[in-house]
Amino acid sequence: MVTIKEVAELAGVSVATVSRFMNNSGYVGKASREKVERAIKLLDFSPNEVARSLYQKKSKLIGLLLPDIANPFFPLVAKGVEDKINESGYSLILGNVQGDVEKEKEYLKIFAQNNVAGVLSAVHGSTKEFHGMPFVLLDRVNEDIEFAVYTDNFHGGELAAQAVSDRQAKHVVIMVGPKDVPSSHERLAGNLKVLNERNIPYQLYQTDTFQFDSAEKTAQHFLDQFPHADSVIASNDVYALAVMKETVKRGIRIPEELQIIGYDDMPFAALAFPGLSTIAQPAYEIGYQAADLLCRHIENKIILKKRIQLPVTLIIRESLREKMENE
Repeated sequence: MVTIKEVAELAGVSVATVSRFMNNSGYVGKASREKVERAIKLLDFSPNEVARSLYQKKSKLIGLLLPDIANPFFPLVAKGVEDKINESGYSLILGNVQGDVEKEKEYLKIFAQNNVAGVLSAVHGSTKEFHGMPFVLLDRVNEDIEFAVYTDNFHGGELAAQAVSDRQAKHVVIMVGPKDVPSSHERLAGNLKVLNERNIPYQLYQTDTFQFDSAEKTAQHFLDQFPHADSVIASNDVYALAVMKETVKRGIRIPEELQIIGYDDMPFAALAFPGLSTIAQPAYEIGYQAADLLCRHIENKIILKKRIQLPVTLIIRESLREKMENE
């Protein structure tokens, strides 16, 4: 491995000069700069990023905390993040928390040990750990967070309730997302606004998690508790598809006897049969824009908007009944 000392010898300058050049930490004259650049190119020198991060107290690494990588929504978010930070010269450290507080703490320790330049998090509650560090919250956002990228969950809740109530809904059950996730409350508020305005009866089913591994058991318990429901507003696509699977196993026809709408519009929602109607969130765009916001924050660039809200879209497929009038 080529060392900084070898670069200095070939360039005919001191090690300190090469170090200042590499770390952009002091003045290096034009002639010396050109010699160092030429030596680096000739020797194909790659700086030791660990050593550099220890010196600068900051690396070219960015940490990303996700609640559940098994949920197909979050790999798309992660892809958006990775694409943007790679464009900006950074690399990614991924932490998959899975609802485990101790695991979250361990990842935060790893981020700190690697002197990450900044952190992106879709894990609600992690913000208090980042005193003074560039930080952006994505997807699951509180009002008091300065830098955030999220979608219009209230409007998404309205769209889901409108879609169901437009299609002869008589017994609606809303699967409410976890209480500790702010977007769950926003979606529920949108649901209730529409259903109350239209005087459509509904019941609530509280879920404790969005975790992929809990979906099938939740669906079984849900249908045991509400065997006569004719319309379901699910908390996300994973749970909607789990309910659809259990519904088919019980010989209940979709959408004639039970219509279902999900949330997220994951790729497999269109591949299911019947196809799952859902509220589409731009998962990739959430990740990409959050990463762009963080990189600008790290590099002290102009930021026109610190909180970015992205739109959602209603996607109609076969899991909803036909509307009485034209869409």
